[in-house]
Amino acid sequence: MSEKKASLVIEGREQPIQLPIYSGTLGPDVVDVGAMTSEGLFTYDPGFVSTASCESQITYIDGGKGVLLHRGYPIDQLAEHSDYLETCYLLLYGELPTKAEKEEFVGTVHRHTMVNEQIRTFFNGFRRDAHPMAIMCGVVGALSAFYHDSLEISDEQHRQVAAFRLIAKMPTLAAMSYKYSIGMPFMYPDNSLDYAENFLHMMFGNPCEPSNISPVLARAMDRIFLLHADHEQNASTSTVRLAGSSGANPFACIAAGIAALWGPSHGGANEAVLEMLQEIGDVSRIDEFVARAKDKDDPFRLMGFGHRVYKNFDPRAKVMKEAADEVLAELGIDNDPLLGIAKRLEEIALSDEYFIEKKLYPNVDFYSGIILKAIGIPTSMFTVIFAVGRTVGWIAHWNEMISGSYRIGRPRQLYTGYTQRDFVPVEKR
Repeated sequence: MSEKKASLVIEGREQPIQLPIYSGTLGPDVVDVGAMTSEGLFTYDPGFVSTASCESQITYIDGGKGVLLHRGYPIDQLAEHSDYLETCYLLLYGELPTKAEKEEFVGTVHRHTMVNEQIRTFFNGFRRDAHPMAIMCGVVGALSAFYHDSLEISDEQHRQVAAFRLIAKMPTLAAMSYKYSIGMPFMYPDNSLDYAENFLHMMFGNPCEPSNISPVLARAMDRIFLLHADHEQNASTSTVRLAGSSGANPFACIAAGIAALWGPSHGGANEAVLEMLQEIGDVSRIDEFVARAKDKDDPFRLMGFGHRVYKNFDPRAKVMKEAADEVLAELGIDNDPLLGIAKRLEEIALSDEYFIEKKLYPNVDFYSGIILKAIGIPTSMFTVIFAVGRTVGWIAHWNEMISGSYRIGRPRQLYTGYTQRDFVPVEKR
């Protein structure tokens, strides 16, 4: 990084404060405001939307241009030519693997897909109607109680074992949370299947007959995992980094990420898409809801259109649209009312001048919601699947932080409460 200087002139102070300016390989310059603390000043940035909280080499996003790079590779190239586990290797180690490296990596992930047998009984403590994300928060956080041999975060080997365990076991735990909610027996992993096939096997298989996994559906699921693998310093990733900065074990940090992801403003977006389609209810009501979406005085919003980060288009959406078209063709679905509403909304968004002008294009959540609905995955599982895919991104950022130079996170505040007051005994209040 090259260093420049900025001078902060503050009224009433004789000397300006000198602040270094750093330039990364891509993206805007950043001003290092650390020197302000010694001057008795903090910056004020609600939501940290203008603050670089760390230095990272993993993912780069340019929302204005619709760019998403993992270790320099465009997301559309990875989605077209790679697969989820190869992308996991890239995120973790910084380079695409050789054939031999990939085979070893995939084999190691397969050897970690089982979970401790006592975890099966752990599920019995939950109600059957518990939300799967609530179960995932609890079970993933509890993994540290089962795998004591990978908790020393200063040990690179421990960090690597924890990474493999989390990537491999998340689909198993996700499928178990679903099976538990419907009263069906848990399915053991089948390590002859690839990552996405194995997940679908554990989700929809039963012990009475062999699983028959459609390659088209498995490929679509793999793309969902891949396209959600990482997205820079979002709320859940920042949560994992902040939790990790205290020295917490990796399982606790990932559980914290799951909790942050559960919020409807973050990981619940594709779930919100299906809820919106259910609210519309019928194709005949689409015009009514589109008109409401255009009305500034109406709080109704069309979910799955536009993106907070991408001001032009979501680079993941094109790939996800292709996957959605392939899945619908494979399943021959032409009479599902909700999918009919979704397809009509897509047509409107891509042709209506209002949507085009506002750049409210269908995003990755819109198409992933359609795919998951078509496959038969319940809405309550949508965010869980997001968490499965995002796990590798969380781990990569956690490991990058732990293996480098870091300090415990300690955000500041603008205090607007009472000044000091003296305590008044209760009988005198």
